[in-house]
Amino acid sequence: MTVTYIILGLIVLTILSGLYTVNQGYIAVITMFGKYQRIARPGLRLKIPWIEQVFKKISIQNRSVELEFQAVTQDQANVYFKSMLLFAVQNENEETIKRVAFRFISDRDLMQALIKTIEGNVRSFVATKKQAEGLSLRREIVQYVKIEVDQSLEDWGYHLQDLQINDITFDKMILESMSKVVASNNLKAAAENEGQALLITKTKSAEAEGNAIKISAEAEREAAKLRGEGIALFREEVAKGMSSSAEELRKANLDTNFILFSMWTEAIKNFAEYGKGNVIFLDGSTQGMEKTMREFQALMMRPAGGDLPEIMQK
Repeated sequence: MTVTYIILGLIVLTILSGLYTVNQGYIAVITMFGKYQRIARPGLRLKIPWIEQVFKKISIQNRSVELEFQAVTQDQANVYFKSMLLFAVQNENEETIKRVAFRFISDRDLMQALIKTIEGNVRSFVATKKQAEGLSLRREIVQYVKIEVDQSLEDWGYHLQDLQINDITFDKMILESMSKVVASNNLKAAAENEGQALLITKTKSAEAEGNAIKISAEAEREAAKLRGEGIALFREEVAKGMSSSAEELRKANLDTNFILFSMWTEAIKNFAEYGKGNVIFLDGSTQGMEKTMREFQALMMRPAGGDLPEIMQK
C-alpha cells in the first residue's frame, strides 16, 4: 500500500514538474536534448519532464532602445545624435521565432549588433553630407536607415518599426559660429528692410516736396498773372478816371492842372498815412510843387515811346 502511494506521488510530481506557463506577449521555445523541438504559446503548457527544456521565452512585444552616438560630416564637422529605436519580432510564425531564438546568444548581443548597425548606417550617410545640411537631415536619415537595416533585421527575425532622431547637435564652436551666421543674416535682413523703409520715406517725402513746389509755383504763377491783370485794370481805370475828370474840368472851363495838383496832394497824404515810420524826403516848397507840376504836364504831353520825366524815373 505504501509503495502504491509512493508510486502515485512520483507520478503526480513528475506531471507537475512538466507543467509550466507562458505569459501573454511571449512565446516559449522548447528543446529536447539541446535540439529545437517546438514552440509554446501563452497559457498553461506541459512538457516532458526532465527531457524537454524551456530554452528561451521570446517577447513579441515592441521594444525600444535609446541611442547616443557621433558622426563626422564630409567637411569634417562632428555631429552628435540622440535617437530612439523601436523594433519588434517580425511575426509569430515558427520559423521567425526559431531565427530570433538561435541567431544570438543573448539579448545583449542582439542589442549590440542592432545598435552598431544603426550607428554605422547613420555615419555612412552623414559622411556624404556637409555641415550646413546636418540639421535638415532627420527625415532623410530615417528613410536611409530603414532601407539599409530592414534587410539585416529581417534575417534576424526582427522588424524596425520606427527610428526617431530626437536631437542633432554640433561642437560648441560650430554652434557659436552658426548663431553668429544666423544673427548676421537677421541683421542684414533688418538693415535691408530699414533701408527699404527709409528709401520709401525719402521717396515719398521728395514726391510730396516736389508736388508742394509744383503747387506753389502754379499758385505763384496764377497770383502773378492776377496781379498783372489787376495792375493793368487799375491803370486802365485810372486812365479812364483821369480822362473823365479832365473832360469834366474842360466842360466847367477849369484848368486841368487841378487834377495833377489833386494827385500830388493825395500822394503826400498817402505817404504820411501809410509810411509806417519810414523817412521820406519831399520838396514841399512852392518851387518844388511848380517843378512837379511841370513834370506832370510834360508826362501828359509826352509822345508815345518818349523818355519819362525825372520825377517818374525816380
